[in-house]
Amino acid sequence: MLTEEKKEYFTELLTQRLDELLTGDNSTVNHINGLNENSADPSDRATMELEADFNLRIRGRETVLMEKIKKALERIKDGTYGICEECEEEISEQRLEARPVATLCIECKRKQEAQEKARGL
Repeated sequence: MLTEEKKEYFTELLTQRLDELLTGDNSTVNHINGLNENSADPSDRATMELEADFNLRIRGRETVLMEKIKKALERIKDGTYGICEECEEEISEQRLEARPVATLCIECKRKQEAQEKARGL
């Protein structure tokens, strides 16, 4: 079970990461708006579109991460943070340090990945 000190530590860590994601620049949006300008060179325009697509995918991943962080903060509040959703054993602090949004202990995560690999996901 995590101590109050550790809960505070992870709350601060997760909150800081969420703030970083929320206050990140809007360069993706600005970049996409810039695509409306006519580019004389089709190669330049294609490169700009590829970069915009790449940036949108990153933004999508950041949105998913923000949701995971919010859920982790909720688990800290309700006392379920650090408990594996599969086996209900404690998730090691080392794992939480490496992946603060983890919901599975390392053993259950390995099993999940092996099942996904077997199914070809």
